[in-house]
Amino acid sequence: MNVSQAFKMAAKSILSNKMRSLLTMLGIIIGVAAVIALVGVGQGTTKQVTDQVESLGTNLLTVNITGRGSKTTVDYTEAEEITAKDDIAFAAPINQSNATVKNGSESTSVSVVGTTEDYLDVKEYQVAAGRFVAQIDLDYYQKIAVLGSTTATDLFGTTNAVGQTFLINGVRYKVVGVLASKGSSLTGSNDEVVVIPITTAERLFKSKGVKTINVQVADADKMDAVVTELETALTKKFRGDTDSFRVFNQQDLLDSFSSISDTLSLALGGVAAISLLVGGIGIMNIMLVSVTERTREIGIRKAIGAKKKDILTQFLIEAIALSGLGGLLGVGIGVGASQLLSKAMSMTVVLSLPIIGLAFGFSVFIGVVFGLFPANKASNLRPIEALRFE
Repeated sequence: MNVSQAFKMAAKSILSNKMRSLLTMLGIIIGVAAVIALVGVGQGTTKQVTDQVESLGTNLLTVNITGRGSKTTVDYTEAEEITAKDDIAFAAPINQSNATVKNGSESTSVSVVGTTEDYLDVKEYQVAAGRFVAQIDLDYYQKIAVLGSTTATDLFGTTNAVGQTFLINGVRYKVVGVLASKGSSLTGSNDEVVVIPITTAERLFKSKGVKTINVQVADADKMDAVVTELETALTKKFRGDTDSFRVFNQQDLLDSFSSISDTLSLALGGVAAISLLVGGIGIMNIMLVSVTERTREIGIRKAIGAKKKDILTQFLIEAIALSGLGGLLGVGIGVGASQLLSKAMSMTVVLSLPIIGLAFGFSVFIGVVFGLFPANKASNLRPIEALRFE
């Protein structure tokens, strides 16, 4: 018997017991589909976060200041001195807090960011109408504000917000500009924000503490040098207490997240792969039943000249056909489920051809491994004993 005949016999056997064959393949189908869908979601999340981080630029540094002991914070002036480096293109110290903003009967809670004119360049915002915060606003503690696009709509609807006034925690401010929509990032919506001069924010929040400094380095090759300079200056400012601050390199953050995401995707794929092993056990179980049911058939074939390898090949191909067909169905369901998740939950799903190929290949491998024992059992049956089997 050649291989093509073995495949025909395998197909006949599978089709003669459709329901049993489907239930046998179920573990393989679920396993392959789960691997493809879960890994696709994991890789999609990684891509989404990576794109968001890269959109900010890999030459961006973030300085987080917590403060300890007698020196608990850095004020605006000190932050300007610390970031006055030749290799730093823009530096935006930030004094930020949540606040309630109100215009007539319309009110909402947003993030109010006290900062400088460099914030526009560091965060890569665009002004859609009016202007941004200027140095003169800082010098004279002006009560002016620049609104995010969503906040402008929430407070003023379709009316032009520039020139209008509104309240921040009960204090009246004048709108001088509206930012173009930028969408969401890792920290939430970039459009639900109010930007005011940092000196004005110090009075509004009754705090001169700068908790964050966003820094854009002029040359990405100078990142490490700038990090060292900033850490040296901050260490001196906090009298040797290096736990009072952290300097985050955007690229390091991206690398760390990618590493965590890859590990998570691998873990998810591993969990899903357990279903493939369960499916393999199901295939072995049903093949053992099939050997028992077809003992007389095996005896007749051996009696008329079939060799051990012919019987081994027949049952092994049948097991591979079951697992392979289950793998193909699993691929179809996994791809369909991934697309459904992408549309229903508005999430990014990345389908990887190597992962799809690996999942299908593993399903076939499962068929070989778990089909080998039943096939070997069938091939070792003695013709006389097989013919006498009832």
